[in-house]
Amino acid sequence: MKVYISVDMEGVAGVVNWKQTGYDGEDYSRFRKLMTSEANAAVQGAFDAGADTVVVNDGHGSMRNLVIEELDSRAELISGNAKPMSMAEGLDESFEAVLLIGYHSMAGSPGVLNHTYTGSILEFRVNERRFGETGMLAALAGYYSVPVAFISGDDCTTAEAEDLIEGIHTACVKQYSSRYAARSLHPEKARKLIYQGVKEALNDCSTEPLEVDNPVVLSVKFNSTALADGSYLLPGAQRVDPLTVQYTAADYHEAYRAARALISLGFRG
Repeated sequence: MKVYISVDMEGVAGVVNWKQTGYDGEDYSRFRKLMTSEANAAVQGAFDAGADTVVVNDGHGSMRNLVIEELDSRAELISGNAKPMSMAEGLDESFEAVLLIGYHSMAGSPGVLNHTYTGSILEFRVNERRFGETGMLAALAGYYSVPVAFISGDDCTTAEAEDLIEGIHTACVKQYSSRYAARSLHPEKARKLIYQGVKEALNDCSTEPLEVDNPVVLSVKFNSTALADGSYLLPGAQRVDPLTVQYTAADYHEAYRAARALISLGFRG
């Protein structure tokens, strides 16, 4: 069994502030280690469930966060930026399951450090349905007929995933209080919950891939007209209103790539 793990940071136990998640943050060095520890819990769970190959993709910020010398030596690590497929770099049809560790809820919803991809997006929709990063990655996995079997994060994130993906297993490592506050499990307990959840998810094998109907209509609503101005430069893009740019793709693989381009093209002044 070949397993793909995408790791973010905002959903890691104890994380409640941007100062814990970026290179210039005073607490970053501590929390990147906790991020690595949660990734290791998932890796161990995958191998104990029968995996023979586990690929871990660092999907947060600079994508150079996971401490490679502390990562389980059986796993392979994808890191660095800019990766063409970002949080889904390296994912293809050869995998049997995807695990999402340390994920967060979408922009405009409750949840600790909620956002969608960047702080510049107010709303991201696929065929009129609101997606966050969980949906973005799950739909790409679904394009390859691979299910997202497990996710960890706060209670808002796990609820979002359960609403979107039939049969997904979850580990809630903290309870949302506000965007910058949470009631969190101790990291050791969070790791045990992730380990057990991953094992159960991979042994269960009942999660269905998230399939998106073709053609795919993608729309991105930005928090600035300047960002929409730049995004509109993408050939094929349509300006829906001053803040929203829309793109119609033949399939979700094209739509995901278009989303990456739309987000990258914005004028930031």
